[in-house]
Amino acid sequence: MKKILLSFCFLIYVLQINAQKLLRVGVAGLTHDHVHNIMNQWRRGEVLIAGIAEADPQLIARFKKSYNLPDSLFYKSLTELLQHTKPDAVLAYNSIIEHLSVVEICAPKGISVMVEKPLATTVKDAERIVALAKQYHINVLTNYETTWYNTNQQINEMVNDEHEIGDIRKMIVHDGHNGPKEIGCSKDFLNWLTDSIKNGGGAIRDFGCYGANLMTWLMKGIAPISVTAITKHIKPDVYSNVDDDATILVEYPTATGIIEASWNWPFGIKDLEVFGVSGYLHALNPNVLQKRNKNNYDSVVVKPAVYKDNLPYLADVLSGKIKPVNDLSCLENNLIVVKILEAASRSAKEGKKIMLN
Repeated sequence: MKKILLSFCFLIYVLQINAQKLLRVGVAGLTHDHVHNIMNQWRRGEVLIAGIAEADPQLIARFKKSYNLPDSLFYKSLTELLQHTKPDAVLAYNSIIEHLSVVEICAPKGISVMVEKPLATTVKDAERIVALAKQYHINVLTNYETTWYNTNQQINEMVNDEHEIGDIRKMIVHDGHNGPKEIGCSKDFLNWLTDSIKNGGGAIRDFGCYGANLMTWLMKGIAPISVTAITKHIKPDVYSNVDDDATILVEYPTATGIIEASWNWPFGIKDLEVFGVSGYLHALNPNVLQKRNKNNYDSVVVKPAVYKDNLPYLADVLSGKIKPVNDLSCLENNLIVVKILEAASRSAKEGKKIMLN
């Protein structure tokens, strides 16, 4: 009986320690459908929610019902939320144009921020975010689904650490699906996702950012020389105000990147191809990786990445265990991403190559 009691006490102790390690986050907005990720993480006991800033009564009612959230979690604004509680960090799930305002509110209070991709709609906003982060010594991180793909992390190791295929010569990224409306995105999400101002564009921003992010990372944070892009309006009856298909050519001194972003794929796709001097790597999805050289085409055994999602990564950044330098979430990378996207939108509009350097 004594052994059972001691075991029970030890279990309680372990649970308490684990609970102490859980991040306590504020949620800014509910209009981004990626917010369901944090809600499910909360439901699984992986994170604590200090409060949710949302002014729309119908959204509040929907999320209360879906996730059994108490009234005490909700605040009408982020300012009000931070007046009543101090989270470890704030996670933004609102429109891209609102990211700057989230950082403007959090930075003076010393609270770090993680936004959903991309960082900002304009270079001006992105540069202001960078300045605020430096001024107030906070972290501002950008979350991409593809950051946590085991295959993408392994490709970077194989290319930049192990030099398995030699220097990069070409990168190709396909990203997208058959359309946000077609796959059932919420009306609240579509209201700004298909707005050229609030989102910065259509597919060119929604999915172009993934390729720009991965290429900047693989090229070790080097900005490209130039960007050339074309956009199409294949479904104007569905997406009347923004492009729904984009191809972006990103030029580096010794390599070329091709980003194919679309709301017109026959299925959802997020893959990455990297051609080097002596070989080729292809991440078909989070867990399937292929390697090819002149004579062989092999499947690569994929190992688990260090981080499975954004929360343990964010916790390690906040604790100082890791520094977000030249990784997929860091500010330096994502400022370049916004520069690529802004140049791509301009190129498509003006019909010419845009020089960045």
